[in-house]
Amino acid sequence: MVMVGRLLVTEEKVLGPSDTDSGKGKSKMKKHITHGFHLVKGRSGHAMEDYVVAQFKQVDNNELGLFAIFDGHSGQSVPDYLKSHLFDIILKEPNFWTEPADAVKKAYGITDSTILDKSGELGRGGSTAVTAILINCQKLVVANIGDSRAVLCKNGQAKQLSVDHEPSVESEDIKNRGGFVSNFPGDVPRVDGQLAVSRAFGDKSLKVHLSSEPHVMVEKIGDDAEFVILASDGLWKVMTNQEAVDAIRDVKDARSAAKILTEEARNRKSSDDISCVVVKLQ
Repeated sequence: MVMVGRLLVTEEKVLGPSDTDSGKGKSKMKKHITHGFHLVKGRSGHAMEDYVVAQFKQVDNNELGLFAIFDGHSGQSVPDYLKSHLFDIILKEPNFWTEPADAVKKAYGITDSTILDKSGELGRGGSTAVTAILINCQKLVVANIGDSRAVLCKNGQAKQLSVDHEPSVESEDIKNRGGFVSNFPGDVPRVDGQLAVSRAFGDKSLKVHLSSEPHVMVEKIGDDAEFVILASDGLWKVMTNQEAVDAIRDVKDARSAAKILTEEARNRKSSDDISCVVVKLQ
């Protein structure tokens, strides 16, 4: 436990590809609220490019649960930067406590601009992101760009809290920016024939044709909210939202639940990096 100014770090796990591939923690405010995570490297030749954040922080008299998946492409530098900086930038926004959705949107934009300015240092790669901030165990602020996804289980039913930003869906916007969406046989649609998502952090060479504006959703946590799943597309390529919810609804331990999902995705022949965070709310 470390005191930094007025910030008390109570539980912290910030993972990159060289760290332990699983872990768990719990809320100090409500002990029954727990989190767990698990990562599995894909079968590709490149190094692991998924990064996870899962931690609780005490800020004055408030508790924040900070959870994220950053799925990098063309290198590790951008997701590593997001892991280290994005939540700090969000929490520095002066209106975070009063208008959290607006604060998150602004912080995403500031962060992307910084990454682009640092492209000489960070390279020209990029990353998707899905972030979830649990405020005092009562309200969940979810934001995403790209195809990493957040799903809430309410009374056994899956509710998607994020939007998959796919080139085929946003093709008109991409064309209006001067880009194009390829549709080669046997491949997914790609921006300028390269990137399989229409929104991302970084990607300087494609940025003029991409968006970095996040989808943001605020969800009140009621008695019917059971758990939240955050995962990279390595999971969602092979499982529906409801399949994922059904697979872990009866699993009490959050880390075990995350591991079950990643292993099931591998069993279903997902070849991508797979990262998963589960936050149990009951």
